[in-house]
Amino acid sequence: MTTDALQSFCFAQIRQAAGALWPGASAVLGAHAPSVTGYVLQVEVDGRPLFAKHSLLGISLVSVMRGSAGTWDQVQAEQTAYASSPASLLVREAAQLQALAAGGLAVPRAAGCAGGVLFTEAVHGPTLADLVFKAPEKTGELLGRTLGALEVLQRPVVAEEADRSAITERGIDATFRRKFNGISGRTYLDQLGEARLEEPMRRGVAIVLRQVIARLLKLRLAPPLGAAQVLYGDLKPEHVIFPDGPDELPVFIDPGLQRGPGHADAAKLVSRTVLSLIAMPPPGGPAAALDGIDGFVREQLRPMGRTLRGLYLRRLLVTWLMDTTNITTTYLSAPAGLPLPEHAGAVVEQIEAVSTLLDRVSALLVADTDASAAWRLALAQAAKAATR
Repeated sequence: MTTDALQSFCFAQIRQAAGALWPGASAVLGAHAPSVTGYVLQVEVDGRPLFAKHSLLGISLVSVMRGSAGTWDQVQAEQTAYASSPASLLVREAAQLQALAAGGLAVPRAAGCAGGVLFTEAVHGPTLADLVFKAPEKTGELLGRTLGALEVLQRPVVAEEADRSAITERGIDATFRRKFNGISGRTYLDQLGEARLEEPMRRGVAIVLRQVIARLLKLRLAPPLGAAQVLYGDLKPEHVIFPDGPDELPVFIDPGLQRGPGHADAAKLVSRTVLSLIAMPPPGGPAAALDGIDGFVREQLRPMGRTLRGLYLRRLLVTWLMDTTNITTTYLSAPAGLPLPEHAGAVVEQIEAVSTLLDRVSALLVADTDASAAWRLALAQAAKAATR
């Protein structure tokens, strides 16, 4: 399967979906927004700016191109049935966007969904990652505002939809155990980085990541610290946009609502913000942003007793490392012809620093290091990884 074949197929599917939703309208397909999960294009329908997202079988483009879902002919044949299913990923995402809007969260309006393609109104402005890079001293405030806006997730209109249309494919722990358990997990790691890294580097990174994964598989996130909460599920800095500036509430894109442990959204924010700092550190260095991350997490701990604080921190650290391992290995597994987002390419370039961070912090966790000490040391390792 080639990138050209993928692009031609997705273009045709997007154009066909636009024709089905808006018969007779002029649909102009614009720039491609690189992603490892779905095929995303800017589109204008009768001059109305939209984003079109196409999902192949509800799995990542990396998995499709690596042959995880079969041959390209098999994928195309199965996609026809998948795209018409009421349980398909983007049908669920469209329903979630509507519920989130009804619950009071700022999200882009779903303009239409057909044939495995979701069209949403365009949202423009700096992302959370952009703002952390430009104003790292505001990191804690920005993270707090982001998580605070998500309190509406527990409202009945949102919670009921999360139960009906849960996007569990985006759960961190489930993704980790699905990717790395059993024979398929070993095969995946054997091939890791073949198209993205020079061979000596690839072998070294694979050795380290095998150790990291083995440690994390031993660490449990149970028993839960409380009742499962509704999670945003795919809460990363590039999914949080501030169209009205950093002092106003953000708009959230690409939800993955599901129920899970209360620390998971915060852990994903920490994971992806740290990755952004390693990939593209602010001009003045990472210290101010890491101080903000520390303050943000300590604010989550403030109402908890000492024992609960330790349990929360430990789970947050484990989930942070799982998420970073999940996405980093996805980037490394991407075929050479698949365009990566800019930040993803930068993460691959800094893979030694990322791997060292994962190795050292996971070693602390399996050694049962005190949670507060492990947190401080994790931030220190993040600072080293993000310092040029």
